[in-house]
Amino acid sequence: MSGGAKDIRRRLERAAEVRSYRGAGISAEEEAALDALEAQEREKRKKVSDAARAEYLVRDAMAQGKFDNLKYAGKPIPGLGERYDPDWWVKGLIQRENLSGLGPAAILLRSEDAELDARLDAQYTEQQVRDILQDFNRRVIDARRQLQGGPPVVTKTRDVDEAVARWRERRAARPVEAPPEPEPRHSWWQRLWKGTG
Repeated sequence: MSGGAKDIRRRLERAAEVRSYRGAGISAEEEAALDALEAQEREKRKKVSDAARAEYLVRDAMAQGKFDNLKYAGKPIPGLGERYDPDWWVKGLIQRENLSGLGPAAILLRSEDAELDARLDAQYTEQQVRDILQDFNRRVIDARRQLQGGPPVVTKTRDVDEAVARWRERRAARPVEAPPEPEPRHSWWQRLWKGTG
């Protein structure tokens, strides 16, 4: 700390000490001197610019170690060099909070489109695949109408017959897994006897 800062700190500590004794019989002269000192400190604070005050607060926080061990200390800030996206905060919130089903339709449909083949591969019948594709196409068309507002929808609809044919090909290419062989059943007496031996 510089000499001026130490002097101010000493005065403030003295003022706080005197203030605590105010009811303890200090003279009118001391009280007037205390009020003058407080007024002088207020005037000094008014003369300090906001930038200098902010600089002081930041330096004080650094000295106290409040900026140590921050999440991105020494690392680049994610998404800083990319082009400007007006919906950056919505996307960040969805990603940070791991929200699903919330957000602009354009973003939700784009992420659903990326995962649609995996979702189709989990289905067992062709009718289930067709139903999912028809529902997806209907929602893409509704979102393109922009009734809800938001960013433009760039997701394309899927050709149902072509997607079903690809689903059949992927399904045929998968190796058939044999079900695991069941363990031989033992009576409760055999299981009990086995556990003690």
